Amino acid sequence: MSKGLYTEFRKLSPKVTGGLVRMREETFKDVAVPAKYKILAALTVVVVTKCEPCINAYTKMAYQVGVTIEELLEFLNVAMTEGGCPGEQWALKAYQVYKELQDGKEIEEEVCCKFEG
Repeated sequence: MSKGLYTEFRKLSPKVTGGLVRMREETFKDVAVPAKYKILAALTVVVVTKCEPCINAYTKMAYQVGVTIEELLEFLNVAMTEGGCPGEQWALKAYQVYKELQDGKEIEEEVCCKFEG
């Protein structure tokens, strides 16, 4: 999906698409539960639901907020437990993205998964 197409869509549907962006920004703040755990919970959900753009986005967010490899693996274990064999394959995608980030590779996210206002 091109950024221009998403920008056009947001202009045509600002209340809905803007609401989703605002909801994400509010949800992933440090409040009673630290943001990194909410991001890891979201990553677990998207691994089980097999959304690759979201796996990339949440893994990148997790890395950026300082999630350790040990923390990542524990949450990916939850995803594999709940997702079975397919969950394992999608968890490997998240693990690969994390390793690429550790190696300094820039991970591009799909436009719809960026958390920008």
